[in-house]
Amino acid sequence: MSLNFTWTLHGDGKNIAPGEVIEPEERLTIARTASVGAQHVIAMFGATFLVPILTGFDPSTTLFFTALSTALFLLINNNTLPSYLGSSFGFIAPIAAVTTAHKGLGVASFGILCTGIALALVGVIVHFAGAQWIDKVMPPVVNGAIVAIIGFNLAPSAWNNFKVAPDTALVTLLAVMLVAVLFKGMLGRLNILIGVLIGYVYAIARGQVDFKPVEQAAWVGLPKFHAPQADFSILLMFLPVVLVLIAENIGHVKSVSLMTGRDYDDKIGRSLFADGLGTIFAGLGGGSGTTTYAENIGVMAATKVYSTLAYWFAAGFALILSLCPKFGAIINTIPAGVLGGVTTLLYGMIGMLGVRIWVENKVDFGKNVNMMVAAVVMIVGIANFTFAIQGVSFNGIAIGSFAALIVFHGLKGIGKLTGAVVEEDDYIEEGKDETPYSIHEK
Repeated sequence: MSLNFTWTLHGDGKNIAPGEVIEPEERLTIARTASVGAQHVIAMFGATFLVPILTGFDPSTTLFFTALSTALFLLINNNTLPSYLGSSFGFIAPIAAVTTAHKGLGVASFGILCTGIALALVGVIVHFAGAQWIDKVMPPVVNGAIVAIIGFNLAPSAWNNFKVAPDTALVTLLAVMLVAVLFKGMLGRLNILIGVLIGYVYAIARGQVDFKPVEQAAWVGLPKFHAPQADFSILLMFLPVVLVLIAENIGHVKSVSLMTGRDYDDKIGRSLFADGLGTIFAGLGGGSGTTTYAENIGVMAATKVYSTLAYWFAAGFALILSLCPKFGAIINTIPAGVLGGVTTLLYGMIGMLGVRIWVENKVDFGKNVNMMVAAVVMIVGIANFTFAIQGVSFNGIAIGSFAALIVFHGLKGIGKLTGAVVEEDDYIEEGKDETPYSIHEK
C-alpha cells in the first residue's frame, strides 16, 4: 500500500457551506488548515502538559514525543484517520508509585516502554483477529472497574497538592468548572487550559510562582532525553494501563466513525499499534506515554474539519514548541495549588470514565457477580491495597486489576458449573422489567 500524501482542495479552500464538512482526504487553504492545526495544539495543551508536571517528566520532552507519535499514527493509518496523540493520564498512578518508591524516572520510562510494547502487540492481534476477543477476556464490568480505579487511586495525590495552597486550588477548580458551563463552542471545550491559566495568574498575584528557572532557560535547545532503566518488578503496576489505552483508542475510532459517517472498524488494530509504537518511543527517550485525545475530537466537532493535514500541522507546531526550553520552563513553574485544583476534577473524571463504560454497556449490577467484582476492585483501588512478594511490590491498581479478572472469570466459572449463573445475564436488556437490587438477593 502506497502512502497517501495528497489532499484535495475543498471548494475554494476558504469557505465551508452549511452542512458541509472537510473530509480526511481534503483540506482548506494552507493558512486555514494550519490555523486548525494550531487549534488542535491548544486543545490538547492543558491535559498533555499536566501529565509531565504531575509526574516529574520534562514537559518539552513529552511534547516532542506527542508530535512524533502523532506523525507515526498518521503514517500507519495512511492519513485516513484523524487523531492527535497526547499524554495519557493512565500513566500517572504507576509513575507516581515508582517515584514514591524512589526508583527514579528511568525505571518509570521502562514501565512506559513495556506498556507500549504490550499495546503494539495487542494492535497486531486485533488487526488480524478482530477486536471481539477483548470483550471476552475483559468484559465491560472488568474494563470499567480497572479504568475507574486508575483515576480514583490518585485521590490522595490531588489532596496533597490541594492543601499546599487551598485558596489557589479552589480558584483553579472553580474556574475549570465554570468555564465549561459559561462558554459555548471552543472556549467551553478549553476549560482545563483556561482554568489553569486563571489559577496560574492568581498564584502569581499571591507570590507562589518562581520565575528564576525561566530566566535561566535558553530559547532554543533539544529536550532533556533520558534512557529507560530496566526493573521488571514494576511491570505489574504499568500493564493495567494497557486496558485504559485500548478503551481510549477504540472509543476514539468509534467517535470519528460517527462524526465522519465512515466505518473505521478495520483501523482499530492499526490505531492500537500506532499508539503502542508512539509509547515505545516515548519510553525510550524520556517522554510520557501517549493516547488518542478526546479534546481534539471536540475541535473536529466544532470546526467540521476532519482533514488529516491539519494534524500534520499540529504535530509540526508541537515539535517547534518542544525545541524551546524556556517554554518548557514556564510550564514547570505551575505551582502545587493550581495542580491540586485541576486534578481534583481530572482524577475524578478519569475514574468516572470507568463508570461511563458500565453505563454505556448497560452492565447489570442487579447481578451478584457484577456487583461483587466492582465492589472489591473499587475498594482495593481507592484504598490502595499494597503488598510485596520477594521484593516485588504490588499497588492497588495492580492488585485491583488482577482481582477484577480473577474474581469475574472465577465466579462466572463456578456459577456456570452450579447452574447459578447464566452466560447471557450480565447486561440490562431494553424493555426488560428490572426489580430493584437488594444486597440480600440470592
